[in-house]
Amino acid sequence: MNRRAGIPFYVFLVIFVFLVMFPFLWVFLTSIKPPGEIFSSFAWFSKQPTLESYKSALTTRPLLTYMKNSFIVSAMTTLIAIAFASFAAYALTRLPIRFKKLILGIVLASSMFPHIAIMSPIYNFATDFHLRNTYLGLVIPYITFSLPLAIWLLSTFFQKIPFDLEESAKMDGATPFQTFRKIIFPLAAPGVFTTAILVFITAWNEYLFALTINSKESSRTVPVGISLYQSDYTVPWGDITAATVIVTIPIVILVLIFQRRIVSGLTSGSVKG
Repeated sequence: MNRRAGIPFYVFLVIFVFLVMFPFLWVFLTSIKPPGEIFSSFAWFSKQPTLESYKSALTTRPLLTYMKNSFIVSAMTTLIAIAFASFAAYALTRLPIRFKKLILGIVLASSMFPHIAIMSPIYNFATDFHLRNTYLGLVIPYITFSLPLAIWLLSTFFQKIPFDLEESAKMDGATPFQTFRKIIFPLAAPGVFTTAILVFITAWNEYLFALTINSKESSRTVPVGISLYQSDYTVPWGDITAATVIVTIPIVILVLIFQRRIVSGLTSGSVKG
């Protein structure tokens, strides 16, 4: 365990990091190139770097509106999914319920269901209840794939908490809800936080439902809004790459700020004791 990593390891690490970061690096380098240089040269670095694409992305296009819509929809989806998934995961892992494994298997199977297969009924539902071009019209279908993910992840974290703590709480006269609220949920906070981040990012990046249900310019989310950037005679790759960098920064900052909690949540279920 005390052996130092050799040169081949660091070479492999550098190559791996480069391959992972290459798409974002190329997008960033493209975003600071003049429009004419994007199409005429494949050079890595621009001879005349400019921020005009960022200015255009923020002024001539409603990027901030897209970001606001994405944030509201993702936040609502995360709060609802975590609230319901916490109770469901607690009941499936800590309470004496029959067919627990079967229920969890159904939950896992539902998360693997292709989204395109339910697009037609979801679209008809949103149209019949006048939910198109609204936040709720996206939150409801987002719950269909975020809730199974949240239940499955939280079940894993709840299973790792010792049952002795619940027995002690019962001996002291605590109800199941009090046990969940005062003991289980605080202990599972790192896992809950990690699950919330994953659900938020999944909702933030969703494209298919957002493209189909919200068609108005003022109701579009970030993925749809950026994909529909248009100009008179060509594709505005400068604006697209600049907008991509702008909308990626909040997610990166969020992950960096809560990095410790995310790592703690991802590793909390790996060791017993």
